Amino acid sequence: MVEASKNKGWAVTFSGTGINLALGILYTWSIFKGAIKTSIDKGGPGSFNWDSASLNDPYAVCCIVFAFAMILAGRIQDKWGPRLTACIGGVLVGIGFIWISQTTSYAIWIIGFGLLAGTGIGFGYSAATPPALKWFPPEKTGLIAGLVVSGFGLASVYIAPLGTYLVRIWGLQSSMLFFGIAFLVVVCGLSMFLVNPPPGYSPVKKAPAPAPGQAAPKPAAAKKDFRPSEVMKLPDFYLLWIIFVIGAGAGLMVIGSAAGMAQKSMGSMAFLAVAIMAIGNAAGRIIAGMISDKIGRSNTLIIMLLFQALLMVIAIPVVGAEKASGFLVVVIATFLGFNYGTNLSLFPSYTKDLWGLKNFGINYGLVFSAWGVGGFILSRLSQMLYASTGRFTSSFVTAAILLIIGAVLTFILKARLAKQSLVQQQVLAKQTA
Repeated sequence: MVEASKNKGWAVTFSGTGINLALGILYTWSIFKGAIKTSIDKGGPGSFNWDSASLNDPYAVCCIVFAFAMILAGRIQDKWGPRLTACIGGVLVGIGFIWISQTTSYAIWIIGFGLLAGTGIGFGYSAATPPALKWFPPEKTGLIAGLVVSGFGLASVYIAPLGTYLVRIWGLQSSMLFFGIAFLVVVCGLSMFLVNPPPGYSPVKKAPAPAPGQAAPKPAAAKKDFRPSEVMKLPDFYLLWIIFVIGAGAGLMVIGSAAGMAQKSMGSMAFLAVAIMAIGNAAGRIIAGMISDKIGRSNTLIIMLLFQALLMVIAIPVVGAEKASGFLVVVIATFLGFNYGTNLSLFPSYTKDLWGLKNFGINYGLVFSAWGVGGFILSRLSQMLYASTGRFTSSFVTAAILLIIGAVLTFILKARLAKQSLVQQQVLAKQTA
């Protein structure tokens, strides 16, 4: 029975990872943006006719819609289960991509890629992690969350070269059609494997009975399952939310322009920077999850935020050099992706640790709205700064400053949580005395 439950948990985990491998097409936007820019420059009948400062708009809208859709999707996931929620996501992503494959209209790309696909990604993503976490004990929270969300980060490893090939052979619109049909089938198919544990299931092993004459161990303090209305009254929620805005936004502003940053040094092979960044992105989610299970969420997050700030500073002379080294660009992109990826395993783990699993879907949806706000604001700002200066320097400096602020806020959050834990231990000690 125990072995069957363990196998079921891993099946749910890897099904969620597979869904995210499809939905992670969002991180390949820089490939599609490059094709749109080429079409604008080329001109002629059937070409894209967008303003250059608007090239990131579908991506930015998709980010913020994805994030806020997580709130509704989380509620549906908590109430009706992950299977239905993920299937709805697959249908919406498929419809969105199929629609934009038929047009070059800026407005329809905003609706199709930004609104429909963004909502679909939110539904699929929100349904993938909660059921997996419910099958495993608390000491594996970081690892399981990291594995499930690693699929989203890893997607660009195959989508970047595949998308580049399809765009070159078939054109951008046909490529969108192929992706739309494929992801509708894949996400809806894998959603059938997403199931919650049966009522009464507990992943925590029962403690052995005490030996004769030995006192029974004192029970641990029960974790409260917070409702969304309770979570939103807590100062810790807003601290966590602001830190997530910074960590996610700084990463997304780089990811959305990765191909453009690598173009000068790598030419037509720039998609490799996107694909290799994706490996770092996925690795960061898994490794940070495992590390945070050992040294704590806050310690891990502080290290990663400061490391990301340092990388932003190092990237300025490397990316801006007259003869930029393709090797150095790829190395920096990989580490930037790694550090960004850590956010996507640490924040769901924080949410479960602090506020429980019962309302995890909607609670993490509320936290995840920060990802959308950060992605929307900073990716849009990055594109505007680049359009006005022709360089990425201002974007890197802005991101570095924000990341340092995020690390300071994490120190504050860590101190608050430590104080709360001490108070809870004192209360428990009095109750059991």
